[in-house]
Amino acid sequence: MSWGHLLQPDLVLHGSILKLTPQLVSQHQLKGLVLDVDETLVPFRAAQVSEELLPWVHDIQQVATLWLVSNNISEARIRRIGKALNLPYIAGAGKPSRRKLRRAVEAMNLAPEQVGMVGDRLFTDVLAGNRLGMFTVLVEPMVAPDAAPRHSSLRTCEVWISQILGATLSPQKNQVK
Repeated sequence: MSWGHLLQPDLVLHGSILKLTPQLVSQHQLKGLVLDVDETLVPFRAAQVSEELLPWVHDIQQVATLWLVSNNISEARIRRIGKALNLPYIAGAGKPSRRKLRRAVEAMNLAPEQVGMVGDRLFTDVLAGNRLGMFTVLVEPMVAPDAAPRHSSLRTCEVWISQILGATLSPQKNQVK
């Protein structure tokens, strides 16, 4: 499998995770979702989940089982977010390692291809999900509503390198605006 293929998300959402609808989840025949936490569900260093995230989680749970899998090593922070959303979680995942992603998928009693890995990073979330054979969804980072949109040089570098390696992140049929 080529690096370009490993870094190619199956679905690119031009917006936050809130653009991922129950209809899209069902359309792609997903029964479960593994969700990254930092900048996918909550802005980095945010202490609480946003009010708009709670109904989104409820709506998605009507069609898919949810797990949080984060590289963040703060067990207390990820536990607090998991508790606020009433979701099981794994902290310190070490993505792109597949080990803890596999643990979440097995806990759902689903095959990896029935589970989507949703995150904002190509070299951790998308790479880990593709390595495990999951359906991968790339979202734009979640930023605090009172914060000015920021430009991440790390994300820009990831996109640039992945495109050099053959991943396509420009508009195509599997992208949602």
